[in-house]
Amino acid sequence: MKSENNEKGLLQGLAQSDKKAIETIYRENYNMIQSLIINNSGSADDAKDIFQETMIVLYEKVRSGTFELNCLIKTYVYSVSRRLWLKRLQQMNRYAPALENLKDTVPVDEEIEENERINNEFQVMEKAIGSLGEPCRSLLEAYYLEKKNMQDIALSFGYTNAENAKNQKYKCLMRLKKIFFAQYKNGNGNG
Repeated sequence: MKSENNEKGLLQGLAQSDKKAIETIYRENYNMIQSLIINNSGSADDAKDIFQETMIVLYEKVRSGTFELNCLIKTYVYSVSRRLWLKRLQQMNRYAPALENLKDTVPVDEEIEENERINNEFQVMEKAIGSLGEPCRSLLEAYYLEKKNMQDIALSFGYTNAENAKNQKYKCLMRLKKIFFAQYKNGNGNG
């Protein structure tokens, strides 16, 4: 999990044109933007252009001195890039089918807010998974992240059959849900 200080440090570095901060922001965000553009009727060159424009927007915002980022840099970069790309598609009159109906219906602030909410949930989920303990954590990771089937999980975790592994997965999920909602309620009321 990125610390808030780390994000602030990156923004300060960007405002001072610090090479390391710029490289870090680039490294942590470029692939996400490239995927966004390429998956929506763009090329690798388009992605470079849009990312460059986004960095300029972010740079000018932080240089203004009045800019306060209320979400992760990643969330902001994604939102700005998406808006810039939609605008460009509009100018070229070739909407990406997936984005066409989204045109300009979501103001960027709302979108950032929504992405921030999702980020918060992911952070709470990360914490919840951390509190889950074994074997639940490994079992859920094996199923959801490593995409293993129940047969493989049964073998790896020493369950007699896939059905038993499935039951255990269900119990673990219920436990995770309980921890998640307890943490979400406690830690999120101040957002």
